[in-house]
Amino acid sequence: MSSVRVLVGTKKGAFILTSDGKREKWKVDGPHFAGWEVYHMKGSPLNPDRLYASQTSGWFGQQIPRSDDGGKTWEPVDNHFAYVGTPGTHKWYDGTQHPWEFKRIWHLEPSLHDAETVYAGAEDAAFFRSADGGKSWQELPALRAVKGDLWQPGAGGMGLHTILLDPANSKRIYIAISAAGAFRTDDGGESWKPINQGLRSQYELPDPKAEVGHCVHSITLHPSRPNVLFMQKHWDVLRTDNAGEMWREVSGNLPTDFGFPIAVHAHEPETVYVVPIKSDSEHFPPEGKLRVYRSRKGGNEWEALTKGLPQSDCYVNVLRDAMSVDTLDSCGVYFGTTGGQVYASADSGDTWAPIVRDLPAVLSVEVQTLP
Repeated sequence: MSSVRVLVGTKKGAFILTSDGKREKWKVDGPHFAGWEVYHMKGSPLNPDRLYASQTSGWFGQQIPRSDDGGKTWEPVDNHFAYVGTPGTHKWYDGTQHPWEFKRIWHLEPSLHDAETVYAGAEDAAFFRSADGGKSWQELPALRAVKGDLWQPGAGGMGLHTILLDPANSKRIYIAISAAGAFRTDDGGESWKPINQGLRSQYELPDPKAEVGHCVHSITLHPSRPNVLFMQKHWDVLRTDNAGEMWREVSGNLPTDFGFPIAVHAHEPETVYVVPIKSDSEHFPPEGKLRVYRSRKGGNEWEALTKGLPQSDCYVNVLRDAMSVDTLDSCGVYFGTTGGQVYASADSGDTWAPIVRDLPAVLSVEVQTLP
């Protein structure tokens, strides 16, 4: 029987949750890197026991540890992330120009095609690649050349937080940055183009249809349809059917179209999940009711999934990297909250139960389906 490994990054360490294919009983292992912020953990699709983590400390800076035994043991690999050339400046909160400064790694994405290649998204926003399992890192600076002087931090910083690899085309990569927008490369990172046509940011930008500067919170795709992407923006849920050339809003009947994560069902490319929160100033569920919303039609028509989730006095948030799905026949959906709960559904969202309730604030959730 297949098993499931859930990798959870939190404000005070990392946790590894494991279960068999029934997903009824869970083992909780951790904390790893206790006391450190773990922005993200991700396993290699080619070697599932090869795990990477991004751990950050205000005192000790950034570290990238790697495990080759599924998280039982870890070793540091390399922590040197340097911008190529003179970094230049980007827009600051007050509209002035501000020097580019490396702060941390927000996201790690192991390659679908090469077990030793892994990509990293940084704050201040930049795209890095390692071809030796994380032992050394090289920036691909062409991304910052795409009007980087007009990018500016979102409320949580100017982070490159999403990396999507096209399973049908190893040269095509999508990324998203707060607050710069979504971008695509078709040549492995040698050149990039903004893919923000159709986005509207009337509350955040002087030009609501600007080519760059949009606060994209997350994007996702289904491996069988890599040209179809779904986006949760600062406001609005959107989709594109042509690899980002044009987006259209599919918020439909959501109670609010503000949120952070977005995910797609493992076997149903038109089934999409979001977690609406009240607003950009009130980061909690509307009416204090924690509800995941599911669309089975690729957007516009949404249903609230509430069974097993608190429906009163709940004021947690679900961050952009804190939702994931497994690939078992009955697709499992998982998300973590800033209140330290990790919820799981083994039936595509119909019913929910907490795996664990009292972790530190959850920053990321990734799921591995193991043989």
